[in-house]
Amino acid sequence: MLTFEEAARRGEAKVGAEVVRLAARGVCGMVVPPEFEEAFYHSVNLPEQLGRLFTPINPTRIDEDALEDLTARAEALIRTSFLMDDAIQVFYRALGNAGLDSGAVHVRRPGHLASEEAQAMPPSTAALQALKRLWASDWAFGAVLVRLDETGGVGLDARPTLILPGLTGTPDPVLAEALGVQTAWVNETGLVGLP
Repeated sequence: MLTFEEAARRGEAKVGAEVVRLAARGVCGMVVPPEFEEAFYHSVNLPEQLGRLFTPINPTRIDEDALEDLTARAEALIRTSFLMDDAIQVFYRALGNAGLDSGAVHVRRPGHLASEEAQAMPPSTAALQALKRLWASDWAFGAVLVRLDETGGVGLDARPTLILPGLTGTPDPVLAEALGVQTAWVNETGLVGLP
């Protein structure tokens, strides 16, 4: 896990354009790499469990009532599965290094406004729970239905996650114009998004 400043040194191809843009503006934040999410899934055998859970779904003829029940169970499975202790300690240390281990934080995917919020205080369990809630939202009914329509399956690839100070940002068209970008998100701490 890297602060935005550290991540930006790795380049846009590795960490994404938004992280590089935010780092250039001095925004405090942290990137949780996709490998961390993937390690969580594999450490508790989630790919197999989710595969078995969604076995009854036929992508060519989706029973939306059955899918709704299964997605609720999948979200609960993600939220209630445990990260390994070593991974939790790495997460807590990284939050501290990024200065995000106390106060309000929000967790989101790069380029997406939807987020989970937490009031972090050491050891930052609330921030960890917000991270898992965000990961669980990938298994919400609408998200799974879109994947079934677009790919014919429910599987997904791990993606980076951003942790930023303060509550969820809102669009600020005046700042966006001043920065020469289409969209800028701000909250009580200042700039928190340049998708």
